[in-house]
Amino acid sequence: MGGCLMEDRGDYWGEEEMRLGGDYWAESEMEKTLLCPNCSGEFPSIDAVTLHLNSQSTCWPHESRPQQFPIPPGLRAGYVFGVGKNLFDRLQEDEYDYRRKINTYYPFHDEGEWELGRFLVENLTQTQIDKFLKLKWFHTRPRPSFTSKDQLLDWIDALPSFVPWKVSNIEFTGYKTTYPVQLIWRDALEVIKQLFSDPVFANHITFQPHVVNTRGQREYGDYMSADMAWKIQDHLPVGATQVPIILGSDKTPVTRITGGLEMHPLFITIGNLDSEVRSKATLRAWRCIAYMPIAKFRVHPDYQGILQARLWHKCVDLVCANLKIAAKDGCFMPDPSRYIRYVFTPLVAHVCDLPEATMIAAVIYEISKEVDPWDLDKFQKAAKAAHLSGVHMPYWSDWMFACPSVFLAGEILHTCIKFFADHPLNWVKETVGKRELDARFMVQHKRVGTRHFTKGVTHVNQMTGREHRDIQRTIVASIAGVAAPRFIRSIRALIEFIYLAQNPVHSPDSLHSMVQALSDFHAFKDAIVAAEARRGKKGVKEDFFIPKLELLQSFRGTVERLGTLMQFSADMTERLLITHCKHLFERTNRRSTDFTEQCVRILNHQESMELFNLYALFYSRGASLVNAIHIEDEEVTTVNPALSWVSRVLPDEAHSVHGPRPVRNHFLKGILSEDALTAFHLTSKPDFNALTPVSIQTKYSLLDFDHVLSRFIDQLSLSTGEHTRWDHRYGRFRTWNKFRLQLHSAFQSRVIMPSRVVQAYPPSDAFPLGNCDTVLINVMGDDGQTTSRVAQVRLIFEPKIPRASNLVLPTFLSNPLLYVQFFHFVANPNDRPELAMWTVERTYMIGQHGERYRCGGVVSLTDVTHAVELIPEYGNKVDEKISSATSLESYDRFFLNSFTDKESYHTFSTEFT
Repeated sequence: MGGCLMEDRGDYWGEEEMRLGGDYWAESEMEKTLLCPNCSGEFPSIDAVTLHLNSQSTCWPHESRPQQFPIPPGLRAGYVFGVGKNLFDRLQEDEYDYRRKINTYYPFHDEGEWELGRFLVENLTQTQIDKFLKLKWFHTRPRPSFTSKDQLLDWIDALPSFVPWKVSNIEFTGYKTTYPVQLIWRDALEVIKQLFSDPVFANHITFQPHVVNTRGQREYGDYMSADMAWKIQDHLPVGATQVPIILGSDKTPVTRITGGLEMHPLFITIGNLDSEVRSKATLRAWRCIAYMPIAKFRVHPDYQGILQARLWHKCVDLVCANLKIAAKDGCFMPDPSRYIRYVFTPLVAHVCDLPEATMIAAVIYEISKEVDPWDLDKFQKAAKAAHLSGVHMPYWSDWMFACPSVFLAGEILHTCIKFFADHPLNWVKETVGKRELDARFMVQHKRVGTRHFTKGVTHVNQMTGREHRDIQRTIVASIAGVAAPRFIRSIRALIEFIYLAQNPVHSPDSLHSMVQALSDFHAFKDAIVAAEARRGKKGVKEDFFIPKLELLQSFRGTVERLGTLMQFSADMTERLLITHCKHLFERTNRRSTDFTEQCVRILNHQESMELFNLYALFYSRGASLVNAIHIEDEEVTTVNPALSWVSRVLPDEAHSVHGPRPVRNHFLKGILSEDALTAFHLTSKPDFNALTPVSIQTKYSLLDFDHVLSRFIDQLSLSTGEHTRWDHRYGRFRTWNKFRLQLHSAFQSRVIMPSRVVQAYPPSDAFPLGNCDTVLINVMGDDGQTTSRVAQVRLIFEPKIPRASNLVLPTFLSNPLLYVQFFHFVANPNDRPELAMWTVERTYMIGQHGERYRCGGVVSLTDVTHAVELIPEYGNKVDEKISSATSLESYDRFFLNSFTDKESYHTFSTEFT
């Protein structure tokens, strides 16, 4: 009954004619012969091409012939079949390249004018650009070469760019739409060729599957370290390189309250790139390849969904048609180092939310044999009876190696984080009560770098994934005392599962722990039913028929097949929706008829400017356009391929590169612990420069400071043999209100984590008892063994010796010191299995007159090993007199929170005893 017609129109986007009729996609005729990438000779198979390239009469140019290629010894994948041009080399094929050999920044006059033009296009609207160029300021100063916004935009359009956008008009025969349906797209294969040959990624790309073994266990990281990469490679010709395709899509509104305008982009990247690179939107590892039409059909509302789903699949099929041909027959493309590889493009992942995944996966072929797919009424009823979507021709049906049970991988943001917000968090609200739960979050101690819920967590309906993650950090310890132990244990099991699922690397042991956490939830979920916490529209529910909960069972298999789950998280696509839809829409005239085309033009400008800026930077300085392979032995502070390349080749130009900046590495110039595993940073200027012991006792309310410091000096003098003539009672001290502590990643020891601030503020109006954080320190026990203790940092100080003095301090007084107040462990994780956390109490001393006071001590700054978070043991109800400014001072018993962040959780789970 129905069919689909597509025709393309030209203008700005480029021209291509295509007509697809009938009920099925037309199949492309595929060449049976292969061409040599060097001499273009025809050969019947890839083996014949390889034999030709290895022969003595090879067509390789003498100066380009590799030493070991195209057959590397002992490898089945990643052979080189020639030398071609990478992305930057292809920029020199532009029609204006002859002018750029004279002026690199043509059509702009020079680098300064290029920077001005780029700034205007990136930051101002077209109207604002015209206003800027008409300022009287230019009446007495030289004007730029471009005199209007139209001329400036024409110059930007003249910059080298690839993969033109196209507009295809689409019609369903027999089904009319409210407005003409237009697909704005570009060839996905050409985008992949551009991405695969980008020299920026030369040091962050992998061409062949590999196995990583650590401590006798296999390690699952990126896709190339997982099982599916090996299975697909076994089915490819010898020497082939797989370029695993990862798609991402989602629909988003771009207007607020009114208008109802939506955009539905399709993104693409490749699994060869390191997951750290793919996880940052500013690194250009993801590219937009289409804006899907959002059509309204003039049919009964019951049939809108099925027609829209079929239209979506038809569009994806058009965009990815050449990718599917390459997945079956392969194609040649150059890599970042200019080597030509024989590439296959299997689909390995499609990142999307659950409704879209259902639309992609829920298809059937048997029904279409019995019922005409275009008889919508009968076909949709038959599909719904089988719980299917009614799409009879999915885009992936003829994509080699594609299977929705594999490429619809477990997705962290929606399957875990959104699931937590929709279900476990609501169960807790029902059990604890919204008022009490809010109070428990509101009175938690504020730490720098950690979100504090000043107004609680129950009043906000719309929260981001980051806020949901922040709630997960403390919810287990927060509900202790008010919820039943079995209920708490079920919630903790889910939090553990979510934390483990986000590991950047996995081993069989971590996968077993993840599966065990999910098993624990199912063992204790009856407590949720008993608490009547699971509710629906009709009241209490006793079942757990939750699709996302069912999906959690697939996580282990997904990790083993595809690698870690975080590389497929929708956090990335959610961010891309902002940069490629919402931000772009704000710069258009917001007309519903053509806002998408305006967005695409702006996007094209952004990509062209970023590419040209980096190319011109290297070309104008005479640097090579090939990013040399660099083995990074040093510690990693950030992953920004462009910045790393520029910093290595043109260090003075690093400021011109956008994107993530390096984490400040305090291991280079900071204070290091004895084992060099922890770095500390104090500002060169203290908060107080010359306090006396009496001033410290008064300002910081530390009445025993003099006594505790004296004891510290006596003990260290005795143990080290170093003595001093300096009398601390008459000395001066420099003090700080905070310091920074930095560690290496618990998962990847070469990666340096951002530093964490540890506060030690004196009492003030806002914090009447001070604002002081807690840490884990190493202390010497009575048996001479080093042990860990929790302590609250009350003062950061060091002795100040007058410049004219010739007094030399002993080593133990030469570095910054801390005055701390101790806690002691009163229960281990096994004592409270529902929490599985350590419990600590403040340590008190008894004075001569029977008074009780906190046990204080002086330790070296370098004795600190971790910054830790303590959650008070609230009991049945939070004391209304306590606030976040006083909670750490008002309670005596606390839980040592093991869910502070994923690094802390890993440390407490594997190392801390």
